[in-house]
Amino acid sequence: MARLVQVIGGPLVGMEPEITPELVLHAYRCGAFPMADESGEIHWYSPDPRCIFPLDRFHVPRSVRQLIRREVFELRLDTAFDEVIAACADRPEGTWISDEIIAIYRQLHRRRFAHSVECWQGDTLAGGLYGVALGGAFFGESMFTRVTNASKVALVRLVEHLRQRGFVLLDTQWSTPHLRIFGAVEIPRREYLRRLREALALPCRFSD
Repeated sequence: MARLVQVIGGPLVGMEPEITPELVLHAYRCGAFPMADESGEIHWYSPDPRCIFPLDRFHVPRSVRQLIRREVFELRLDTAFDEVIAACADRPEGTWISDEIIAIYRQLHRRRFAHSVECWQGDTLAGGLYGVALGGAFFGESMFTRVTNASKVALVRLVEHLRQRGFVLLDTQWSTPHLRIFGAVEIPRREYLRRLREALALPCRFSD
C-alpha cells in the first residue's frame, strides 16, 4: 500500500504515483479524499474548514418538496453505479474524475463501499449522485443532472436513507451555494476529524 503523506495546515494532503481501493478507504478514514488534476495525477485533499450536512437539520427547499410530492422521478439505489459516475465525470468545464478514479470507485462499488442514488424517468437516468460509506459516515463525491432538479431530489433521498440507516455524518468536502440551500455548514478540520472518528465506530450498513 502506498503511504499517505499528511501535510497539516494546508488543503493538499499528498500525492502518490499509484492509487488502490485500499488506499482510498484508508484516506477516507484519515479525513482525506482523492482528486485528479488536468494531467490525470491523483492528489489527496483534506480541506480546512470541511463542509458537512447536519443530518438532523437538513433543509429541503419548498420547490424540491413539491417536485418530490409530484413523483416526477423514480428513485433507486445502486442499480446504475457505473452510469452515474460516468455522468458525473462528463462535464464540459472539465472534471477531477479521471479514468483512473472511475476504475477505483467501480471496484469500491463492487466491494459495497461505493454507492449511487439515482433518479429515473422510465428507462432514462435523469440525475443522481455517488459516494462512499464507511461505518456511520457517508462521503459524498459528485452529482449530476440531466433533468432539472434531479440531483437535488437524489440528495434528499440520500439523506432520508442515511437517517433510516443510523448514519451520523454526511461529508460534502467543500461548501457551494448549491449545497448551502440544503443547510450545508463548514466546520474546522479538527471538529470534522472528531465527528469522523465517532461515525466510523458505528456498525451502520448502507445496504443489506
